[in-house]
Amino acid sequence: MDVIYHYDGSFDGFLSCVFDSYAHKEIPAGFSSGEDIVFSLFDSRTVPTDPEHAARVLRKVSALSPEAAVLLRKGFLTCLPDKEQHLFQVVAKLLREGPGFLRNRSDGTLYPVIRAVQHLNGEVHLLKGFVRFSDLGGVLGGEIEPKNRVLPVLGGHFAARFHNERFFLYDRTHKEALFHIPGQSVIRPLAAFQMALPDETEARYRLLWKRFYDTIAIKERENSRLRMHNMPKRYWKTMTEFQGEAYFQPDSSTAGFPSPSLQPTLPPDLGAR
Repeated sequence: MDVIYHYDGSFDGFLSCVFDSYAHKEIPAGFSSGEDIVFSLFDSRTVPTDPEHAARVLRKVSALSPEAAVLLRKGFLTCLPDKEQHLFQVVAKLLREGPGFLRNRSDGTLYPVIRAVQHLNGEVHLLKGFVRFSDLGGVLGGEIEPKNRVLPVLGGHFAARFHNERFFLYDRTHKEALFHIPGQSVIRPLAAFQMALPDETEARYRLLWKRFYDTIAIKERENSRLRMHNMPKRYWKTMTEFQGEAYFQPDSSTAGFPSPSLQPTLPPDLGAR
């Protein structure tokens, strides 16, 4: 029987779907997650997330191939269309044939996932240099707008780089944020977010950075095509050097007063050490 699996959109939820497919001896015709509504001629079934079932699937995959387990985790973070169906096919082939096909990067089942993970890794690499943080009352804050769900991979880089700082990084695309205090990081969903306006000091630093960027440019050697190749235009929306005049205007309500602490905006479990 062809059936659409509806799950909560989490990685454990997806692995629970894999477990259910084998328990019911059926191959899902597709997957839907969260509040997505799938209009289909197929029947649908909601698969509850079961951490024990998810752990069993992941242990089995890891036992057959640690590489496949990493590929599965990263593949789930990508923007690959119908990623669940592709990942399910990789797991099914691994269980059916063993890990030998993983050595063939051009394998029809494996190739789409490999390409998607390469795209994820590439975006993470670029964002390590493209993220711009602002000082908001002693807390560093930044925003990104990636195609892939990069925070679980990117977060470790900034947690190590700013391990003694308090910071947050908001993903506009996936509406979630990484919060960090010394010794602890967490990713939380955040449906609505508006970055605070800078105080006078931060506004001056933003302007200094833009002036530095403009000053070191050599007009006679300007190459717009090369710049967009090295710094794709879709990242410019969150980069200080490409912002308009309003971005460099301080919040007049903070003039002459110390900036308020952002500690209350952090998740409760990050409030104490």
